[in-house]
Amino acid sequence: MRILAICGSLQQKSSNLTLLRHAMASAPAGVEIEVYDGLRHLPHFDPDLASDDLAGGPSAVAELRRAVGGADALLIAMPEYGHSLPGSLKNAIDWLIGSGELENKLVAITSAVPAPERGRRGLAALRTTLSAVSARVAFEEPIARGVSFEPEIARMLGLLISAANA
Repeated sequence: MRILAICGSLQQKSSNLTLLRHAMASAPAGVEIEVYDGLRHLPHFDPDLASDDLAGGPSAVAELRRAVGGADALLIAMPEYGHSLPGSLKNAIDWLIGSGELENKLVAITSAVPAPERGRRGLAALRTTLSAVSARVAFEEPIARGVSFEPEIARMLGLLISAANA
């Protein structure tokens, strides 16, 4: 099973990137998790750019589409910005909506947070955006940093893998 992990934060020392790295380290045999690191290279969504090139748009967009299309599932970890999702992540999803790579894709969405009640509005906004392509959300909870951080990451990963095998 191949899982593409996407960090919705562009910050190099993001706690969401740390979450994804923990998921990579705890992946069971037969599960490969690869972190996509191209959000910062995507141009602003512009349908005219996509129609200018038969390959599906600028090279960064084509790379995103290949990565998502080749994954069995996605794992998205993101901060909540203004009770919503980060603009860079929304931009990436906008590039994928019309091309079909996200259609019915299995996805786990989470946010590394300081307390369990944080991040829920951002995840709800992300779920709403993913519903435009009928993505199948297998996990939608923030994960609080602290003693339960790594066990909760393992639980999330287990639920995603179980949903993929169902």
